[in-house]
Amino acid sequence: MVQKINKDRITSSLVSASASLIRGQKGIEEQLGELLHDVQLNRIYGDGKTFVDMMPMRRVKLILAEYEMLRRDPTFDLREFISRHFNEASFGSPKEPYIAGAHDTADEHISQLWTFLERRNRITRGSLLALPYTYIVPGGRFNEQFYWDSYFIMLGLASEEKWVQAEDMIKNFAYQIRKYGYIPTANRSYLLSRSQPPFFSHMIELLASHKGSGVYREYLPYLLKEYKFWMRGRTQLAKTEHRAYRRVVQMPNGVVLNRYYDNKTTPRPESLREDVETAEANETRDSSRLYLHIRAAAESGWDFSSRWFLDPHDLSTIHTADIVPVDLNSLMYHLELTIARSYKAMVNPIGARTFANKAARRKETMNEYLWNDKQGFYRDYNAHHGKQTTVESLAGVFPLFVGIASQDQAERVAQHLKAEYLQKGGLLTTLVDNGQQWDAPNGWAPLQWVSIQGLKKYGLNVLADDIRDRWLNVNDVVYASSHKFIEKYNVRSEDGLGGGGEYELQDGFGWTNGVYAALSRERNV
Repeated sequence: MVQKINKDRITSSLVSASASLIRGQKGIEEQLGELLHDVQLNRIYGDGKTFVDMMPMRRVKLILAEYEMLRRDPTFDLREFISRHFNEASFGSPKEPYIAGAHDTADEHISQLWTFLERRNRITRGSLLALPYTYIVPGGRFNEQFYWDSYFIMLGLASEEKWVQAEDMIKNFAYQIRKYGYIPTANRSYLLSRSQPPFFSHMIELLASHKGSGVYREYLPYLLKEYKFWMRGRTQLAKTEHRAYRRVVQMPNGVVLNRYYDNKTTPRPESLREDVETAEANETRDSSRLYLHIRAAAESGWDFSSRWFLDPHDLSTIHTADIVPVDLNSLMYHLELTIARSYKAMVNPIGARTFANKAARRKETMNEYLWNDKQGFYRDYNAHHGKQTTVESLAGVFPLFVGIASQDQAERVAQHLKAEYLQKGGLLTTLVDNGQQWDAPNGWAPLQWVSIQGLKKYGLNVLADDIRDRWLNVNDVVYASSHKFIEKYNVRSEDGLGGGGEYELQDGFGWTNGVYAALSRERNV
């Protein structure tokens, strides 16, 4: 045991040493300035993420000096300039796409993909930040360890007893909490201004199911630090117009809930052109405020969805930071309960009672303001307007997933799901079809998992099993035709191929693989 602890410390210290070289480093916007702006607005690459993931081949100051000298030359070729000074950041990635064997079953394919999607990066390279341990990436354009994706990837790893790989990813998150005070969206420098849906407590719960209660004691400091990140700013609420500051919002009853946010109010570097175009589409809005709402939606993981829009069909009306989301507050409730459980494991009854009480107040407040009794469903709450939003979504199932709902509420949610959301291939994300990827007709693996497990928690197994079988079937349909698992699926169509959003449909795909593997094994038990 002593040897293992020492090895972990050495591994982390090596990465910390390399990471210390970039402490205080400017963000990519400040580093690249007009060069970033020009590359993205001129669409040198079809996908804006391509450029921000590239590695400069020499000091950035020298590249910028040359750019400033050459850019006004009528014969200047920006694409050629970039190709001379930046390398595509493919470190650790296989050079060829993975090709499944002609006779591989879906489960065999996924099992083989874990190795293909595994990365190790202990030295910061361009925007890709160092991490001490190996990790699984989603695939496609995503070559980094994403926060909430990782929980659903871990479900698949756990179903195959790949606990070492799952725990290594958790250790990477613990490292980031130590270093940054929170878990960033992913280990990219341009993603450090925001987090993602806080599934860390679910990861700890998953690992504890394998290793025992000692996991809660081991990771309690990290759970507390993440909680502090999400709750920071409570003392400032009385000074703000809408009782909202950073990621906290004070509800009318005085209880503090949470919202998605971002620490910057500029266009996202990886989607700069798209964000500028969105701002230009609504010139009456303050652009910095608009960019904040866009970034906050990116923190939610639902980028983008009608649930964040005042007009469900118009992205430029986005107002994410005005909203108290059902899913986020459900996850925060679970975080509070997990901290309480961790204190109990340490025989600290005062700490356990404190966080159990916090969870109880959150539960009561969510049922007061986010439960829609007329519909029998949970909905997001607009803190600026003092009422629920007009768009409902599958986020309304999260209170079942974490045990907030009563039995009667859960049964009403199930009825609503069956009547409005259930389709040939599983559950719709929302009831709005507007071309956004987190809307109809798309279905997403994490939301299917949350819904299925939430229903099972209340004994609603018939509907849960029906959703599971429909989802596995649409995955099988796509796999049979392409030998691939993809990021999202059209749950209404015959071919099952999802669409919409800012980029092309991705294959791989981490959380789809994880959820499929876990559900497939659950069905076959």
